[in-house]
Parts: sequence; structure tokens; C-alpha cells
Amino acid sequence: MNTRPLRHLSLTTVLLLTLGGCAATIDQGGIDQRTSLAIGREVGTFTISDRSEESGGRINYTVKAKDGAVFKCYLYSATGFQRAMTFGQTPHSDAICTPFAKSGAAAAPAAPAAGGQCNALLKAAGRC
Repeated sequence: MNTRPLRHLSLTTVLLLTLGGCAATIDQGGIDQRTSLAIGREVGTFTISDRSEESGGRINYTVKAKDGAVFKCYLYSATGFQRAMTFGQTPHSDAICTPFAKSGAAAAPAAPAAGGQCNALLKAAGRC
């Protein structure tokens, strides 16, 4: 019996499963919900563009709110391989977003912490 074709088929199957397992598994609704919480705006009041995926499940994207605010965001999504190895128990991360100033405009410093107090840490962060 010739086992060479079976070995070739097995190697091909493993390779396809491995490559297919590298893609992120989160859907657009999950990205929208996590982004909404990260930027403090309701779903539907912003658009997501420039989405790209890195290996390991990291998704990078740009968010533009209807009020003109722009954010650069990323999150980690469990890959198909990670979900298979953990029986679906690997969660997606929260979105991490950084506000960017509108082009040509300087970002205004945020208000001081509750009570109007401005301490050394807030001053160093440019928050007051």
C-alpha cells in the first residue's frame, strides 16, 4: 500500500488549518460595541476605517466620530486556533483608543479631576 498520497494530504490539511486559524474571529458588532465603550460614544455615531489585522489577532483601525473627533484604536481578537485550543474560552480584548487632534487643530487639555484639583501627575500629563 502506498502511503505517500496520504502523508501529502495530511500535511496539506494541517497547513490549511494552521493558516486558517490565524485570522481574528470577532465580528463587526463586537468591534463597534468595544469601541463605543472605549471612546464614550454610542454605536452608530462613529465610523471605523483603515482596519488591518496583524498576526496574533491584533486589529488596528481608525475611528471618526460624527463630531469630528478622531481616534486610533486596536484590540486583540482570539484567533481560530486560539479558540480551538481553549475550547472557545479565549475572550476578545477591550478596544484601546487614543484620541488624535483634528488636522490643523491643537488638542485642548482635559478638565482637571473631580473637585477641580490639579496635582503634579495631572500637570505632567498636560491635563490642567
